[in-house]
Parts: sequence; structure tokens; C-alpha cells
Amino acid sequence: MKPTKAADMKISVKRLDRELPVPTHSHSGDAGVDLYTAIDFSMQPGDRLLVPTGLAVAVPDGHVGLVCPRSGLAVKQGISVVNGPGVVDSGYRGEVKVALINHGTEKVQFTRGARIAQLLVMPVVEQELVEVDELAVSERDIGGFGSTGD
Repeated sequence: MKPTKAADMKISVKRLDRELPVPTHSHSGDAGVDLYTAIDFSMQPGDRLLVPTGLAVAVPDGHVGLVCPRSGLAVKQGISVVNGPGVVDSGYRGEVKVALINHGTEKVQFTRGARIAQLLVMPVVEQELVEVDELAVSERDIGGFGSTGD
């Protein structure tokens, strides 16, 4: 199966806020596109906030949109995506919103148009769960969380 190239996939986007830019890849080969805030806001340490992006997307069938933290915001200010990654299913057509959390120790302020997260579109595998009486034995088996020594 030939891997999908970014140039092969067209993703329809609707700007609900025409003053914000359409997300693009900053560099060739980047996995995600930046999402922007449609509002000014601030976050105290420990705050959680659902932030509108002014953008709706039509994620293609067989794919999922993953709303992920921006590494710079995470490292420098402690800002992350609460449910990271957030999920945008292929059938969803509403505004993409980002559930942010301030894990940092200081108040952080954002102005409208600031980059707050990134959207990655990935293929998904449709699953069917089949109940069985026993699972096949594996090398790791039932060692539990952290059983690989890491």
C-alpha cells in the first residue's frame, strides 16, 4: 500500500472567522498545521479553558484529526491540551475548539491569532472488538504498567 503524501490529500476547511489565516504547514515534512485562537484570553496556573479556533474542517473518511499541544508552549509556559490529543472525527463539521490547560506556575496571556495547538490528520483503522475467553500469550503478557522497565 502506497503511503499517503500530504500533496495527495486535500482537506476542506471553512474559516468561521475570516480574519484568521487558513492553517498551513510551516515547513515541508511537518506533521501538523498550527491552530490559532479566535479570542484573547489568559490562563492562571491550573486553569482549563475551551478555546475556539474559528475553523471547521472536513477530515476525510478513514482519517482522524488529532489536536495536539505545541511543544514550545508546553516547554516554555506549561500550556498543553487537556485531553491531548483531542479528536476530530471525520463526520464532525462544527468549530474545532481546543481544551487547554496551564500546567505552568505563571499566568499566561494569548492574543487573538496566536498559535495554540496543532492539528494532525492521520489514517485510522476501523476495529471490531470480538469477545474471547482467553487472549493469546505474548512476550510481555500480563506484566502490567511499567513492566518493561522504562
